[in-house]
Amino acid sequence: MKPVTVAQLNSYVKRILSGDPVLSNISVEGEVSGLKYHPTGVYFNLKDASSKVSCYITPQTARNLDIKLEDGMSIIAHGFVSVYERGGSYSLYIRAVETAGIGALAEAFEKLKKKLEAEGLFDESHKKPLPAFPKRVAVVTSATGAAVQDIIKIITTKNDYVDILIYPVLVQGPGAPDDIADAIRFINESFDDIDVMIVGRGGGSVEELWAFNEEIVARAIYASDIPIISAVGHETDFTIADFVSDRRAETPTAAANMAVPDTGELRMYLEERRELLLAALKANVAAKEERVKRAGLDAMKREIASKITIGELKCKGFMDTLSQLNPVKTMERGYAALTDASGRFISSAADIKTGDKVNARLSDGSIAMTVDSVSRL
Repeated sequence: MKPVTVAQLNSYVKRILSGDPVLSNISVEGEVSGLKYHPTGVYFNLKDASSKVSCYITPQTARNLDIKLEDGMSIIAHGFVSVYERGGSYSLYIRAVETAGIGALAEAFEKLKKKLEAEGLFDESHKKPLPAFPKRVAVVTSATGAAVQDIIKIITTKNDYVDILIYPVLVQGPGAPDDIADAIRFINESFDDIDVMIVGRGGGSVEELWAFNEEIVARAIYASDIPIISAVGHETDFTIADFVSDRRAETPTAAANMAVPDTGELRMYLEERRELLLAALKANVAAKEERVKRAGLDAMKREIASKITIGELKCKGFMDTLSQLNPVKTMERGYAALTDASGRFISSAADIKTGDKVNARLSDGSIAMTVDSVSRL
């Protein structure tokens, strides 16, 4: 047989499938997974317990659907099977959709959520506050995903003080729940310097995020002494881990922003506070200096006035004393002062003799006299 090209093979398979009476008009029941809305149409997988098939809905058909598709929803899809020739893969091209129940994963999610909520694992009273200034942050996530790089970038950009401990774990697949729970327990037991822990991963389908809906992970988070921020998927994704964690972040990037303060902003704030305090201090000192100056001037005036008063009193006392010592005052009482011819005061009878010329000085004049006799006591 002559070899055919890949394009010829895919075209042939497409014709075979299109001509099959069963595959050209088939209804398939399954659970919606990996739902993605795109301008070119709606893409998702339809799965059951053991298998899955790719599905596609054209934009026009999507607009006319009576129901809104969601991950985990169980549906019956009506359509036909065809091959995408360029990629060599077959898909179920859907013409119509009807609901078929809540879906196995969604049912499991709600069942566990109600159970843990009833036990009090979601109670606000149990949630621990995040530290305002953590020194060390632990990150439990995949070592190779974009989430860990985003977290490291945000934290190191915002904060040049905090240290980061990266604890790599599986974030999807059968072993992921045990791996995540073991990591949380180990960090609590082995690192007493961890202030806050970020647990999560980047976006994905319901199945890819399912490890964070497992009971073992929820109970490990609840038992943690270290505050935990859950950061699973995108803003619209909610997991059991989100409900039991101390804080939920919409994305890993949001968790990094939530975990640490911005040291640059803190320094700016402190510098502004310092400038305001200095200005207030200077104003206060200036006001105190002015008060001291005014108080000092008033005190000086009071002191000077007091000294003047005291001086005036002293002067009056001196004047009174001098007035009492003034010989004229004595003369006013009838006494006189004798002087010889040269004007010297005579204080003793021995200083004069009979016939000497003397003057008697009174308070209001003087008398010239000649000594007739001298007698001594």
